[in-house]
Amino acid sequence: MNINGKAIINRTFDAIVIGSGISGGWAAKELCERGLKTVVLERGRPVKHRDDYPTATKEPWEFDTRQQLPQEELERNPIVARCYAYDDSTKHFFVKDEEHPYIQEKPFDWIRGYQEGGKSLIWARQGQRWSRYDFEGPARDGYGIEWPITYDELAPWYSHVEHFVGWSGNKDGLEHLPDGEFLPPFDFTCVEEHIKEKVEETWADRHVLHGRCAHLTELRQIHLQQNRGQCLARNLCYRGCPYGAYFSSNSATLPWAEATGNLTKRTHAVAESIIYDDETGKASGVRVVDANTKEVSEYYARIIFVNAACLNSNLILLNSKSSRFPNGLGNDNGLLGRYIAFHNYRGSLNATIDGFEDRYYYGRRPTQAIMPSYRNVYGQDSDIDFQGKYLIAFSAARANWRRGVRSEQIGEGLKDEMTTPGGWQIYMMMQGETVPIYENHVRLSENETDPWGIPQLITSVDYTENDEGMIRDFLDEGAEMLETSGCKNITQTDDQRAPGLDIHEIGGARMGKDPDNSILNKWNQVHSCKNVFVTDGACMSSVAIQNPSLTYMALTARAANHAADEMDKGNL
Repeated sequence: MNINGKAIINRTFDAIVIGSGISGGWAAKELCERGLKTVVLERGRPVKHRDDYPTATKEPWEFDTRQQLPQEELERNPIVARCYAYDDSTKHFFVKDEEHPYIQEKPFDWIRGYQEGGKSLIWARQGQRWSRYDFEGPARDGYGIEWPITYDELAPWYSHVEHFVGWSGNKDGLEHLPDGEFLPPFDFTCVEEHIKEKVEETWADRHVLHGRCAHLTELRQIHLQQNRGQCLARNLCYRGCPYGAYFSSNSATLPWAEATGNLTKRTHAVAESIIYDDETGKASGVRVVDANTKEVSEYYARIIFVNAACLNSNLILLNSKSSRFPNGLGNDNGLLGRYIAFHNYRGSLNATIDGFEDRYYYGRRPTQAIMPSYRNVYGQDSDIDFQGKYLIAFSAARANWRRGVRSEQIGEGLKDEMTTPGGWQIYMMMQGETVPIYENHVRLSENETDPWGIPQLITSVDYTENDEGMIRDFLDEGAEMLETSGCKNITQTDDQRAPGLDIHEIGGARMGKDPDNSILNKWNQVHSCKNVFVTDGACMSSVAIQNPSLTYMALTARAANHAADEMDKGNL
């Protein structure tokens, strides 16, 4: 009994955070700073900043296949192999297909990173604030429920996050893509500057902005306190940055939380379910399966933050069944796992442009030029046949095809080719808002389990005709803008990719004012179980056009401080 009692004491904390990625790291930081003894449960292995980035400084020729993966390995992992960042230099940060099976009722490419830091080690590091129009849009235009918060409520938390993270960008003064606490931006290339001038002089409502990203272009005191360094524009970010120049949980929030003395980390800890106590009407802890031994244990706390990444958070909540919640924790209305949405990346364009060959650029900038939406921003445009909006990102760079890659030259001719860049090429892509619909959902399998004995997740998510209309509009408008800018050889592509490859899935446990049509309240608390908070992508009520991680972090910081306040008052 004494041993068991001590074991329970050793697994009892003020707060439990499930997941150590972008939002989980922020939950840990804020809760630990508020003095709460906090345990972070991470299903993957430990990854120590700097020490555990084995490929961070390798040259291409140091890889057996120049970073390419063997065909056999690609065939074994067709889902993760479709991810743009997956290669021989990054594969150790990605979940292989066979490692965590799931059931695709409709094609869905679920990209995951199970390790300390989660996908914060391999994210694309872009982010923009939502505006008031993004929060108002779904209810205003009739394609979603009313958000329970406003931009003004979240704005101070955006600033809080940006200050700590270090966010590069330019103050552009646009109400529909608000400015933030910015470090200096990365420069446009000369061709991007040319396209900006042509677009903005032709269309008054279209704006080309510097990409906004979580990179330290300049060091402030707060970043020196985190022991982070300035970005060198190496563009090797997905290997893990030994300088800490881009933000990750490993380089910033988790070490900050550890420094308080209030953090405990448990890796190889797969969260199976949340334990509900019928007597108190609250959650009492989390049931965990050891990833290696399969041993089951339980951790206990007064509050629980669910930050396992959108679909895994839905899985955990759906699997958290009790006599009070037979269909999953908080699922009184049957909507848990419903209204899954994502970003539509299917449309892209390529082009060339003559001239500008006397100019080049420095470094490998980790961002692009962006254009916030000009469709349906202030209301539904009468001449547009789709709902929602899209963001455009584009870049212009010198082609490297003349640099010896397929050269038939030798000697002096080869040297000339390798030192002379080719002409300018332009790539343009869409990031479209998909409309959350009831039919797009995830649920648990009734007969298939994963290696830890947990029901496998079934994904049933697809595009709609609304998405098809948005793709057509982007391809037509993008081609017109490129042509107006003097571009040539313009090609339009719909790559028909499955949902999920955007890695921006959201919803399933959405926030709302009404418990009848939402799972969470304005503070990210489960309506019917107030000591459980969900602040990753699962909490989102709609997608908007922005890269979502900045909003997850702001929501998490806000919710964590509210939780601490409520605990101080004795309400939790």
